[in-house]
Amino acid sequence: MSALVWFRRDLRADDHAALAHALGHHDRVWCVFVFDREILDPLLAAGLTADRRVEFILRAVEELDAVLRTRGGGLIVRHGFAREEIPRLAAELGVAAVYANRDYEPVARERDAEVARRLAADGRDWRDFKDQVIFERDEVLTGGGKPYGVFTPYRNAWLKRLTPADLAPHDTDGLPGRLMPPPPGPPLPPLESLDFAPTNLAALALPTGMSGARRLFDDFLERIDDYADRRDFPAKKGPSYLSAHLRFGTVSIRELVAAAHSRTLGPGGRGAATWLGELIWREFYQMLLWHHPHVVARCYKPEFDALVWDDAPDLFEAWRAGRSGYPLVDAALRQLAATGYMHNRLRMVAASFLTKDLGLDWRLGERHFAEQLIDFDLAANNGGWQWAASTGCDAQPWFRIFNPVTQSEKFDADGRFIRRYVPELEAVPMKYLHAPWRMDAATQAACGVVIGRNYPAPVVDHAVARQRTLERYGKVRRTD
Repeated sequence: MSALVWFRRDLRADDHAALAHALGHHDRVWCVFVFDREILDPLLAAGLTADRRVEFILRAVEELDAVLRTRGGGLIVRHGFAREEIPRLAAELGVAAVYANRDYEPVARERDAEVARRLAADGRDWRDFKDQVIFERDEVLTGGGKPYGVFTPYRNAWLKRLTPADLAPHDTDGLPGRLMPPPPGPPLPPLESLDFAPTNLAALALPTGMSGARRLFDDFLERIDDYADRRDFPAKKGPSYLSAHLRFGTVSIRELVAAAHSRTLGPGGRGAATWLGELIWREFYQMLLWHHPHVVARCYKPEFDALVWDDAPDLFEAWRAGRSGYPLVDAALRQLAATGYMHNRLRMVAASFLTKDLGLDWRLGERHFAEQLIDFDLAANNGGWQWAASTGCDAQPWFRIFNPVTQSEKFDADGRFIRRYVPELEAVPMKYLHAPWRMDAATQAACGVVIGRNYPAPVVDHAVARQRTLERYGKVRRTD
C-alpha cells in the first residue's frame, strides 16, 4: 500500500507527525508541496509581488527536497489550487491515503474538508495529525469543559497536563527504503515562474530552512537565561528570532518546548520559563481561533463591535509609512517595511498607537501586518491586535493606553533602535530624541532637523487622543 504526505506549514523532515505515521503504515510514501494559488493569487492581486514569505517558503522547500532525496525520496512540487491538485496527484500515484498535519485556520479547515470529501469519493483516505502545537482543540479546557478565556489559568492547566510523552519526537528515520523519489517532472520552480520577484531576504539576518532554524535555536540556547531581562528592548539581541520558523514548521514545537521546559528549574530558569510562556501564548491563540472563529472578522468581545472608529485614511497612511511624528512608532513601522519583522514589544506599541491614539479600527493594522510580516500567523496576529485594542480575549484593559513617548524612553533609552530606522534623527540630542517636537527653533537649526520639514510633527496629541479613546470605549461600556 502507498501513501502521499502533503507538506504545508511543516517544512522539515524530522519529528514530523504525518510523515512518521505514513512511513509506519505504508510501504511506499511520496511527498508533495503545493504552491497554493488560493493563497498566492490574492497576494499578486494586491500587488505584493515581492513577498518575503514566498521566498522564505521556496528556500525551505528546496532544503526539504534535498534532505528527503538523501533518504531516497524528494518532493513533488505543484503550483495550482491545492484542493484540486492533491486529489488529482493522489489518483495519479494510486495511493490509498493522503497524510497531512492539521491546520486550525478556518479557511484551511474548509479546504481540508473538501480535499477529504474528494478523496473519499475516489475511495481514498484522508488522515491528519496534531503537529504544530503541543495541545490542540479541546485538549485543554476548564473544569466545566469550556475553552479558557484568560491566559494565566490556561497556562497553568497546560503545564499541569504536560508529560514527557507530549514532547516525544516522531521518528521519521527508522524505516529506510519507503520514501519514493518524485516521478519525472519539472524541477523546483524559481520565484519568477510563480510570478513573484526576489526580495531582500538574502540580505537579512534571517537564515532559512531547517538548517537556518537550527542555527537560530542553537544561538538562542546560549542566551536563553537572559531572555526575560532582554526581550523587551528592540536594540538588544533578546528574542529567539524563531517566529517565522515556527510559522512554517521548519523547527519542531516539541523540541522547543522540551528545551525550554527542561531549563525552567535550573540556574537562570526565569528566562526559559518566560520563553516557555510565550510558546504557550501561541497555543492559547490557536485554541481561541479554533473555538471562536468569528474573531477573524469581529471582536472576540461582542460588545466592542459597537465601537465607532474614526475614518482617517491620511492618519493610517502616516502610521503605515512610519511618518507619525513619534520616533519609536515610526522606527517600528520602518523596521517592518525593511525586514518583514517587528519586535514584539513594538508590535504592542504600534497597535496601541493605531487604535488608541489614532482611533482607527484594529482590523486595518491587522491587515497591514498580515501583508508584511514574514512570521504572519492568523491566530497570533489576530490575538495580538485584539489584545492591544482591548476587544479580545484576556486583553489589555480598555482604559490602559500606552504612551508612545514613555514607551520609547523605557525600551529604547539610548535611542539606538530609533537612530537605526529613523536616520534623519541621527543628530537630534538625546534629550529630545523621544519627542523631537519639543526642540526649540535654535536646537532644530543646530542639529539640522526642522520639525515639519525634515521630520513630521506628531499627527496627534497623545493627551488629547487618550481622552477621546476613553470616551469612545466608555460609551460602549455604558451601553453594555
